[in-house]
Amino acid sequence: MKPAILVLEDGRTFAGTSYGADGETFGEAVFTTGMTGYQETLTDPSYHKQVVVQTAPQIGNTGVNPEDDESDRIWVAGYVVRDPARRPSNWRSTAALEDRLAAEGIVGISGIDTRALTRHLRSRGAMRVGVSSLDLDPESLRARVLEQPPMTGADLSAQVSTAERYTVAAVGEHRYTVAALDLGIKRNVARRLAERGVTTHVFPATSTVEDLLAVGPDAVFFSPGPGDPATADHPVALAREVMRRQMPLFGICFGSQILGRALGFGTYKLGYGHRGINQPVLDRTTGKVEVTSHNHGFAVDAPLNTVIDTDFGGVEVSHVCLNDDVVEGLRARDVPAFTVQYHPEAAAGPHDADYLFDRFVELVEKRA
Repeated sequence: MKPAILVLEDGRTFAGTSYGADGETFGEAVFTTGMTGYQETLTDPSYHKQVVVQTAPQIGNTGVNPEDDESDRIWVAGYVVRDPARRPSNWRSTAALEDRLAAEGIVGISGIDTRALTRHLRSRGAMRVGVSSLDLDPESLRARVLEQPPMTGADLSAQVSTAERYTVAAVGEHRYTVAALDLGIKRNVARRLAERGVTTHVFPATSTVEDLLAVGPDAVFFSPGPGDPATADHPVALAREVMRRQMPLFGICFGSQILGRALGFGTYKLGYGHRGINQPVLDRTTGKVEVTSHNHGFAVDAPLNTVIDTDFGGVEVSHVCLNDDVVEGLRARDVPAFTVQYHPEAAAGPHDADYLFDRFVELVEKRA
């Protein structure tokens, strides 16, 4: 086993062994608390430019397979695990996780105390990091870590977006058409819509409102994605154009932050973010608490307990994280638009929030 090191920008260093591809990588160190779904995490475009630390100690037990990918490649900048599986064991597995990482050039490290690393990030905040099996000198590697750009101010959504429009057909009878702006969309979004009779046209992040309207959509969707929403001026302007036309609009995660900006709110960077599949969120519409999947390092800055007057009428916070009172959703009262900060399309789960796709379809039905 080849030795490797992980060095954070504040100098904290962990020694382990190379996992995946040999080499060197840099990014923002973040941790995710999911005990399952590591393949979906790796292929989620929202993790672009991030080195992901798995808090679950054993990773790779079920191998990998083609069906569970959320995109056409692995997007994480690097991967950190404690105890990788020596041999995958699952009837759906077609390859070992480490072999997949190596094949796609993903540099990782294993055998380190991920609990200590997670506690450090939780107390100090997400920060820049380097992982290397080439340069084992902590000071040398740290010097290059400090040369890397931070996540604040990073404009990344166009880097992960589709280059060409494509279509995901409805399953069974076609009912409605949705134009989806791809800011880092996951495959399961279109699948969830397709099961409800929705045909989804997925557009590049640079698309105009005329591009979207050309397919005759009944509604518009803004996808999840990576980076700082404060840099995404084009999608914000596009969201405002959609709302001016009174067209139903739904945004998830990065899309929620974009709609938040379009409604006049600011955004800010969370200390260490929400990442995992066990986050409790209150749906204020129903009073129910959902266990939800999260992957966001930024959030919308909006008052929790009042209706806010905006250019598009009244807006209220519809969902709140019960761990820290972070805004997890917005609902416009006077235009057909709503958002959630978390992931109702979650795979491998949980599925408590799957009803939000029904809510989206109901919004379209009311406008039909």
